[in-house]
Amino acid sequence: MSLTERSQSLLKRNLTLEDALPTRMPVYVNSVAYLFGAGSLVGFLMLILTGLVMTIFGPNWYHYSATGHFVNSLHFWSTQIFFVALLLHLVVKFVMAAWRDKRFKTWIFGILSFAVLIFTGLTGFLLQSSWDSQWIAVQAKDAMNAIGIGAWFNTANVGQMLTLHIALLPVLGAILVGVHLFFVRRDSPVKPLSRSGRRHES
Repeated sequence: MSLTERSQSLLKRNLTLEDALPTRMPVYVNSVAYLFGAGSLVGFLMLILTGLVMTIFGPNWYHYSATGHFVNSLHFWSTQIFFVALLLHLVVKFVMAAWRDKRFKTWIFGILSFAVLIFTGLTGFLLQSSWDSQWIAVQAKDAMNAIGIGAWFNTANVGQMLTLHIALLPVLGAILVGVHLFFVRRDSPVKPLSRSGRRHES
């Protein structure tokens, strides 16, 4: 069996068309508690879009172009929105015990996505080409040396950080987010805890 056939078989067994593109959602999803995940996803998509535009025109484009400065500002504020929404999503799902009802894989891939995207954000702040980014690079280099990965992760190397920021880390993050969404769609959003403190039955 080829890799394509295995992928088809996996998707057919685990994800229906209604799961992938639902036309109806459970009534409990009509709550602000379920909004932050969608907000972080929108922020992530904006980061990819604005990041692709800046990649096409080069890392110095936004320093001398008004349009580039605008796109860079969109990228920066998308980062703020993304991480605020993601942190709220993480806190809400922790309080809701979102790993319930055999959803631990959803939780694990969500945490892995968060960890990878934190490092992606760090490499982005190192690419501002300003005194601020130089200060961050020096401080981060000390931290990397302290945990023993300074030889492989050199925050003062702009070329390495640029490669990590626009190639490796976003692709890895997108894959992890995709797997996370796959499990969310397959298993449906986690049910809220009942007022009595007991968990809803599946």
